[in-house]
Amino acid sequence: MIDELSPSRQIRFHQLLSAARKTWLHDALSYAVATIDHRVLKSELSELIPEDVQQILAAAGIRDEMVFPAPVVLKSAPHLVGYYRLLLGIPQKSFYKTGTGMSLFKSMETKGVVGPRQSEEVGRFCVVMSQPLSELVRQLSPTITHRDIQELPILTYGSQLQGSNNNSIGRQATVDVFLAVADVVKAYITAETGDKLTLTNSSGRAVTIILAADPDISIEELIGGKWRKLVAIEIKGGTDKSNAHNRAGEAEKSHQKAKNDGFRDFWTIIAKRGLDIEKLKSESPTTNEWFDVAQVLAREGEDWRAFVSAMCGQIGIRGELE
Repeated sequence: MIDELSPSRQIRFHQLLSAARKTWLHDALSYAVATIDHRVLKSELSELIPEDVQQILAAAGIRDEMVFPAPVVLKSAPHLVGYYRLLLGIPQKSFYKTGTGMSLFKSMETKGVVGPRQSEEVGRFCVVMSQPLSELVRQLSPTITHRDIQELPILTYGSQLQGSNNNSIGRQATVDVFLAVADVVKAYITAETGDKLTLTNSSGRAVTIILAADPDISIEELIGGKWRKLVAIEIKGGTDKSNAHNRAGEAEKSHQKAKNDGFRDFWTIIAKRGLDIEKLKSESPTTNEWFDVAQVLAREGEDWRAFVSAMCGQIGIRGELE
């Protein structure tokens, strides 16, 4: 007998699935391919894919890059290392463990960063991946299909989430919000690491966006030689309605600390659907902007548009939605 039936975990998984579509899954690949030089792509893939495999993919109407990585794609969208790993069905822990030779590329998948050494070695990654991916194409019976390409990565991703505890799932939601922020401001970025973005705004001033803790994300601007603390952002990815107000209370504690540290604006990203927003506001009166975490992770909806507008207004830039 199941003691408690609740959709909370599945709703949480859906939040992360929505984010993964923008980084690791088919939607992300389609977007990346639309922005690169197809002549370079075709040239690179022609050297990686065996002729018999090319024929199978052509007969199935599947583009080569939907199955095989190319350096031009991964340099443009480094998160897609995760797409090809998931397509092959290998968990992160196994894929990046010592001895596989893949640990160099982990930050490409998880942080979207390509360093000089990774840029030099990404061709090797593509060569190594081409052999098992070729066998995948050859051995799927009766033949590989578009649905296979779209659904096989999701099976692996679902297993990855199922094996995660609540803390690691929550941390992933925070990282995914940071990645969404990076996409909004990418035209202005001058330096980037896995947890810090440095950009120059429309007024020529430096701005940093940092992924950390207390606050989860902070935004600061360099004015007159001093860093001005602009926004503290707390991200609460839980979906259990009964604990929603506790999560708002936790955000309030963090915002009070940020306020004492000199921040001037306080945003909370939380699951809002089905909740009394006025009640949430009473739990965190310091919060002056509330955004729905599901919409921010999915990068669509009214709250996402409001988030982008508020972010660009604070930083002093024009975002991609403007």
